[in-house]
Amino acid sequence: MAEADLDVVIRSIAQRQIKVLTDAAKRRHGRMMGMAAKAKDKEAKQRHKHMAKATLQSAAAAARRLHVTADNTAESYARAMRKAAQEVATAKPAKKKD
Repeated sequence: MAEADLDVVIRSIAQRQIKVLTDAAKRRHGRMMGMAAKAKDKEAKQRHKHMAKATLQSAAAAARRLHVTADNTAESYARAMRKAAQEVATAKPAKKKD
């Protein structure tokens, strides 16, 4: 991994975080739907279903924000590295003659 470009590493870390986030949201959604199934009255059932739906929506929004942030960071890093490499290539020092 030491030879990998950091922009690729940034994206892969974000993908793992997104997967963890979505898995946790799915577990919470399942738990809320289970609570809705066990609810005694109609209001409690609707409340739990609404919470389950809101959980998935919030997690999806957070995952999108995380993905966009990681892409922006990775692109910024890659641009900076390209610019640094270009500066090094154009600013080669002249050899001194003694």
